[in-house]
Amino acid sequence: RHGYEDPPWNYAAPSYGDDYAYWSYQGQPTAWHKDADLRQRESYGTGYRDQHYYRGYHPNLVAPSPVQDRYGVAAGGLGYVGGGFAPPASSKASLLLQYRESGLSSSGYELSQYIRDDADSYEPAPRGAWSPGPAGRASARTPAPLAPQKFPSPHTPLCFGAAGQLALARPRFPAQGQPARVELHSLEVILRDAEEQEELQVFPGPLAREDLHKVDVMTFCQHKIDTSCDLSTQRGRDSALLWKLLVLLCRQNGSMVGSDTAELLMQDCRRLEKYKRQNPVSNPTNAPDDERWAHGPGAVDLLTGEVPPIVETLAQTVEKFTRLLYYGRKKEALDWAMRNQLWGHALFLSSKMDPRTYSWVLSGFTSTLAVNDPLQTFFQLMSGRVPQAAQCCGDAKWGDWRPHLAVMLSNKVGDAELNHRAIVTMGDTLAGRGLTEAAHFCYLMVDIPFGYFGEKANCMALLGSSHRQAFARFARTEVIQRMEVFEYCQQLRQPRAFLLPFQVYKLIYASRLADHGLPGQALLYCEKIGAALLQQGPACHPALTRQLVELAERLKFSDPLLLEMPEEEQPLEPDWLLELRARCPEWEV
Repeated sequence: RHGYEDPPWNYAAPSYGDDYAYWSYQGQPTAWHKDADLRQRESYGTGYRDQHYYRGYHPNLVAPSPVQDRYGVAAGGLGYVGGGFAPPASSKASLLLQYRESGLSSSGYELSQYIRDDADSYEPAPRGAWSPGPAGRASARTPAPLAPQKFPSPHTPLCFGAAGQLALARPRFPAQGQPARVELHSLEVILRDAEEQEELQVFPGPLAREDLHKVDVMTFCQHKIDTSCDLSTQRGRDSALLWKLLVLLCRQNGSMVGSDTAELLMQDCRRLEKYKRQNPVSNPTNAPDDERWAHGPGAVDLLTGEVPPIVETLAQTVEKFTRLLYYGRKKEALDWAMRNQLWGHALFLSSKMDPRTYSWVLSGFTSTLAVNDPLQTFFQLMSGRVPQAAQCCGDAKWGDWRPHLAVMLSNKVGDAELNHRAIVTMGDTLAGRGLTEAAHFCYLMVDIPFGYFGEKANCMALLGSSHRQAFARFARTEVIQRMEVFEYCQQLRQPRAFLLPFQVYKLIYASRLADHGLPGQALLYCEKIGAALLQQGPACHPALTRQLVELAERLKFSDPLLLEMPEEEQPLEPDWLLELRARCPEWEV
């Protein structure tokens, strides 16, 4: 091994039989070396050791020599020439060349056809075929096999250009007088029937343009509702709700109030659910009815001595409630009002009594409502609690989540933190049940910021797409377009507003445009991204800046304005790209 001094006789020396080609490992040279002196034998053993431990410890890795002995042993290790032993011949062949000459594997020879180094100029002499004949017999020389061609038949090399073109060279035979021909094809024409290109072309982006009217954006949103939203499924209805929200924002220049959103939520509901009422909870502190008084027909009231009439109408019920108050029986009047659904009378009377009685009447009233009734959500929110609907919505047994959100948006309490926590809790519950579009709708109502794909702690990264799935599914073209519409609605309210995390996905969208043969539109996206980065200030996003400059340099000659300008007046680069490149070193520092 390298770095150790071991005596040469500790390693096996190769020897051959007189007429057989096999290796014989022994501690000392075999008897057929008797005509050589001890110095030659020591040199032989040392050379073999060096070859094994400095050449990867494989006999076939020894550099070949143009001269071979009668036994086929290369002169790099030991050559039997003219009855004596020849010293090792030095060679500059690389390891790759040794693999090629050794014949260890076919992959090494294939690599040699693609990888060249400084030793490829070395051309060893053709080795003779091994022959076990006597030493005086001349061995037959056979030429080395020729290298197989890399391509057995003519092929078509091609490459993609930055200007949305495909360049290819048709297979020709120049030796037969056929000149080479290079063809240029437009990717936009080649992919004109592709679904992806149609999806890119129908979008009126980039939306941050002065010549764009918001009616075009609203038309695009309505087109997506009609074509890509299956209203028969829950996810399809939630996706359509997001597009309708964008239409509302675009119509109102990026501003909205809770009542506007509540109206949108109730319009999208297919029908109002019927919530089953329940019987009120009886007063546990009072005695049963049959022990207090008998309510059967003809029973005499022990206090008045009169036979009470059978109650049939609302007026008679109120009269009974009033008669009980004549005699100061407040508890009995409350119980009568609760059993006969006179909740207004009961709540007013209990509010003038002690707080415990008022809480009892209020709980009795809410117990008559269904658990999933939006009125329950309203009363719980008014009581200063996070509604139960915020923690249970999204389940098939619970019902639709939209009426509950509409109640919370239209009836905000004085505690703004409670409103925020209730809506965020509802969004988290919906997201946990896989209803991403519904969860993002809730997050938008409380202005939750957008984050990045790699940060799982963020609530959302792209509107309507879960950032906890695979990136190819997460950053779909439709999702990026919907997010750009939302950014456009924000700019209608604040012209210089933009979403910094979204600029990363806009750059991805620009690269897709370039891949589908739309370089001019892709360059416009690069310009808008560059304007946002220049507005943000130094060190905001250095990685995004470098990628943007690299893509813009490829697309800078695809600007449609260059076609209208004289050639001598055409600038080499646009001004925004020059400024962005000039500020890149500052941001990196």
